Amino acid sequence: MININSDEIRKKVAETLVNASSVFSEDKLAAYEKALEAETEPLAAWALDTIRDNALTARKDHSPLCDDTGIPHLLLEIGRNRILTGEGLLAIHEGVASGLALLPGRPMAIRGDDVERVSQSAGLYPESETVVPAPVQIIHSDDENRLRLTVLMQGGGPEIRAKTYRIFHRHSMDVVVEEILSWARESISQLGCTPCTIAVGIGRSHYEASAMMLQAMAEGNYEKQSAYEKRITDALNQTKVGSMGLGGKVSVLATFMKVGPQRASGVRIVCMRPCCCFEPRVSRADF
Repeated sequence: MININSDEIRKKVAETLVNASSVFSEDKLAAYEKALEAETEPLAAWALDTIRDNALTARKDHSPLCDDTGIPHLLLEIGRNRILTGEGLLAIHEGVASGLALLPGRPMAIRGDDVERVSQSAGLYPESETVVPAPVQIIHSDDENRLRLTVLMQGGGPEIRAKTYRIFHRHSMDVVVEEILSWARESISQLGCTPCTIAVGIGRSHYEASAMMLQAMAEGNYEKQSAYEKRITDALNQTKVGSMGLGGKVSVLATFMKVGPQRASGVRIVCMRPCCCFEPRVSRADF
């Protein structure tokens, strides 16, 4: 069995969080270049160019891609030969706090008891590192020596426009896709921070559909689209919402979809998230 030092975990997690928050992947930069080549609406092309330049500056300065630095969501892949103790899990949380302080993240943690946190009546903590991550999602890896952490920084705008609900599938993937499109058309027209990346998870429960959606964001590649992913992307680009809602050909850069196990039922639970122009903000570290 391979173990790992807690100090190394803290350091790597902090670096990974900063990287997720400030760096576009190479395939995402290429998607923006492709969108710029295709866009004929001058204002929309200007918006695409500005987003790309912002991303290049953020990468150079290790600064946030967006003022809404997001809530950390963590996916942990573990192979059979790896061990993660309670001390190691604590080190991951400490690394997240260090990364938020280093970035720095936007102070978003609300003070108070249950009622005060819901009503936002007790104010905010001023420190970035008080923002706690969402519960860790643990995934078995077929690579027996893998211990990999993926960090996703999830902003508020896409959460407002996201939807997790049931679809009566009628034994047809086409029915499910058309319903997803109806949700997404409304969402991207209201989001503002386009072009989007559409993230979709299909599962047996609301929890599992959301988990599949996060995995789709973590695993997605702008240069690889399945037939159904491309169908969703192409259909949504017909809306002409365009970059920053300014019209044009490119409203959606890509669609990332992950389908989990399904149950014998008349419904499928689907989670759809219209990721903003800076998302998915994702990075990973191997230990």
